[in-house]
Amino acid sequence: MLEHVLSADFVGAPQLRSQLDRTEVIAVWGPDSVSVDLQVAEPCERAALPKELVPVDIHVHDTSGAYVGEILVWTDQGATLAALEFAWVTDEMPTSLPAIVDGRLSRPA
Repeated sequence: MLEHVLSADFVGAPQLRSQLDRTEVIAVWGPDSVSVDLQVAEPCERAALPKELVPVDIHVHDTSGAYVGEILVWTDQGATLAALEFAWVTDEMPTSLPAIVDGRLSRPA
């Protein structure tokens, strides 16, 4: 999922992509949550993003095409990967991250 988001072209993307092999999940946001906190092991190349949120719009749709949420990637002060969030807009919390289908994110209805 992180590779998909970071495949976009934006300032700081190459540095964040270089952190992928050094990134691990350190916490889950809550019971059954698919959103997680991340930590990048040192040494690593730091990005210089102006904000903590990676500037990529990653919308998630269900199999019928309805918008069900988005994937957000957070950084620690714009420098290192810090969290992967599935921000959903449905009544029920998702139990898994969406699949990448034909270059788009999709999850079962």
